[in-house]
Amino acid sequence: MVTRLSHLFLRTLRDDPSDAEVTSHKLLVRAGYVRRQSPGIFAWLPLGLRVRAKIEGIIRDEMVAAGAQEVLLPALLPREPYEATNRWTEYGDGMFRLQDRKGSDYLLAPTHEEMFALLVKDLYSSYKDLPVTLFQIQDKYRDEARPRAGLLRGREFTMKDAYSFDLTDEGLERSYQVMRDAYEKIFARLGLEYVIVKADAGAMGGSKSEEFLHPIAVGEDTFVRSANGYAANVEAYVTPVPASLPIEGQPDAVLLPSSDTPTIDTLVAHANQVAPRDGAPWTAADTLKNVVLALTHLDGTREVVVVGLPGDRDVDLKRAEVAFAPAEVEAAGDDDFRKNKGLVKGYIGPQVLGADSATGIRYFVDPRVVDGTAWLTGANERGVHVSGLVAGRDFVADGVAEVSDVRAGDPSPDGSGPLETARGMEIGHVFQLGRKYAEALGLKVQDENGKLATVTMGSYGIGVTRILAILAEAHNDDKGLAWPKNVAPFDVHIVATGRDQVAYDLATSIVAELEGERFDVLYDDRPKVSPGVKLRDAELLGMPIVVVAGRGAADGVVELWNRASGERRDVPVAELLDAVRAI
Repeated sequence: MVTRLSHLFLRTLRDDPSDAEVTSHKLLVRAGYVRRQSPGIFAWLPLGLRVRAKIEGIIRDEMVAAGAQEVLLPALLPREPYEATNRWTEYGDGMFRLQDRKGSDYLLAPTHEEMFALLVKDLYSSYKDLPVTLFQIQDKYRDEARPRAGLLRGREFTMKDAYSFDLTDEGLERSYQVMRDAYEKIFARLGLEYVIVKADAGAMGGSKSEEFLHPIAVGEDTFVRSANGYAANVEAYVTPVPASLPIEGQPDAVLLPSSDTPTIDTLVAHANQVAPRDGAPWTAADTLKNVVLALTHLDGTREVVVVGLPGDRDVDLKRAEVAFAPAEVEAAGDDDFRKNKGLVKGYIGPQVLGADSATGIRYFVDPRVVDGTAWLTGANERGVHVSGLVAGRDFVADGVAEVSDVRAGDPSPDGSGPLETARGMEIGHVFQLGRKYAEALGLKVQDENGKLATVTMGSYGIGVTRILAILAEAHNDDKGLAWPKNVAPFDVHIVATGRDQVAYDLATSIVAELEGERFDVLYDDRPKVSPGVKLRDAELLGMPIVVVAGRGAADGVVELWNRASGERRDVPVAELLDAVRAI
């Protein structure tokens, strides 16, 4: 198939778009693959659609090979199913909600678990119908507060989402593994490096969740991994809990006057000066930092909680959001302190905290704060701290909260060694949902004994448009895109340059030969465009192979570019077909 550039709906740009932050965003807009319509929303142009179709084809091949069947559900959905599962509320501001002319509530689907469950409920009623796995490639909508990075984080995006339905937990395990294996094949075919990490299920729910992350510097996720196989998103990392220590025999806590110690560092320096310890000096790890967080619950109420963690650690708000989900979490502000007079800012200690205390403020601790550990912390009195405050004796927490940051060198939970940290972008996510949605929506079938049994579900997502952006991010140089051959819009880009008709005649004959060999060809036949512009466009558009018919055309010689390797060489036309095949 041949497409002539003179007829292609395309306009390339010399300059980067002003709102573009990452390379893929800059190049996809400049090369005419997509066009911004509003923040986080893009129009797809012919070249972009061809790449997207290639990616979707690979995904569709592997899903069908894994036994999944394709359907297509609407993106505009009624409120009621999401109300039944409580996600109408749980999704918060991230969901687009709207009303029709009669005042009925609808949403633009961020995901389709409810609707797939209802579809199966409508058509299937017996265990003999199961297992079944259905999938679609469909647009999704999320009201991102800060859409950024082009296609990497938008408000409208394309996903492949699949859902498995089984009668038993063992069946769910099998379906989950089949989909997980299919994902590995998809990403291998796309040439995408990936790491499978434990993940938090979030609003999706379920008993097991894993992300496929592509390591990339512009990634929005931080993950950790050990050299011996452990890997997890930081939100899903579970801190190894140290053994408790004996409480009996520990000395009483001692008040420590400590005015002008607004930070952990100043407190440690002061303690080492006025109350030095035998054996080892005070460090930040010996202090108990009590961080005040404000939770906004689904019903709109605001609650202040305090979390105690070692002073050498900081709160990771993403981990805090997981710990206190579905509430929104932020650092407490001045108004929160004014409304909670029992909190002495800068000198907060756990002695007056807890759901049953006079303050009524719930108190949580880091997993490292186990019974018998002694701490240097606030005394709830301005200018005073206390040393030797023992957990389990002098204070008791309402619970444990995983909110502290995760760092390189931290131990892996499975004992496989110290962790390293990296940045990654989510390209796929698999969930064992279990019976959460089936129970809420009444998805039951008759089992072998004629009794009704609730179906168990899995959910499996791949970000199609995000993958396209990641491929653009990974395959480019200082001149433009350089698509891998299995997703490139065209196999070969033929460029005729100059004013001599012989170059155009030669290019036309090459195009015909390549078309006869079933190559997809983009032919730059524009007669009034300068050679410099044509060559810059060829570099920018990024087809795997570029053939330039120009100054050597009269001698039957063309220039052959390999965009992946950057190699450029002259090739006699008689040898061109073999050279193209070799690349």
